[in-house]
Amino acid sequence: MQDTKTTIKQWATDDRPREKLLLKGPEALSNSELIAILIGSGTSKKSAVDVAKELLTRSKDDINELAKLTLKELMKTSGIGEARAVTIAAALELGRRRQAVESLKKSVKTSGDIAAFFQAQLKDKLHEVFAVAYLNRANKINHLEVISEGGITGTVADPRIILKKALEHNAVNIVLCHNHPSGSLKPSRADEMLTKKIKEAAMLLDMNVIDHIIVSEDGYYSFADEGIL
Repeated sequence: MQDTKTTIKQWATDDRPREKLLLKGPEALSNSELIAILIGSGTSKKSAVDVAKELLTRSKDDINELAKLTLKELMKTSGIGEARAVTIAAALELGRRRQAVESLKKSVKTSGDIAAFFQAQLKDKLHEVFAVAYLNRANKINHLEVISEGGITGTVADPRIILKKALEHNAVNIVLCHNHPSGSLKPSRADEMLTKKIKEAAMLLDMNVIDHIIVSEDGYYSFADEGIL
């Protein structure tokens, strides 16, 4: 029986992802078409677009969910081998970094400014991460340091390491942050005690802890905004 499957090469030029991008620009392409370009080619039974659509279906048609998949999880989709999984992961990481770089160009004026920066960095983490942003006198971020990474339920932050890094990067102000993979934005008693401990230690070095941000997919929580810093 003759295989009547239509390959991408047989499609109209306007329907081929690469050609469509050249003609109309990347914004004209669907998510599956953009991913198909990263994949490059399909399999003997599926086009690159078909593979991309299957991958998106596994991710609930949500790019944010796709960004959370590990290389092994990406490779569970037929047609996605190690090389293609690495290409997709690299493209998604570039997207995160672009978002973070935009935040680095601006002075931090509100909790929303710094929360947007941290969310870009941590939103796809499935485990808890404690990070610190070190700010200069103009309140621009000099450096971001991941202090520790833990399990799904928590992580540990050593004040000595945080302040050592602050001195190394000539920080004037410090913003603490950790994510809650569970989605909850409520700080624990341990979060409050740790924040107080780091703030008091920083004051001895003429540095200010100006906020502690908790981020999740649902938004963010600012210790400073809530008046508990």
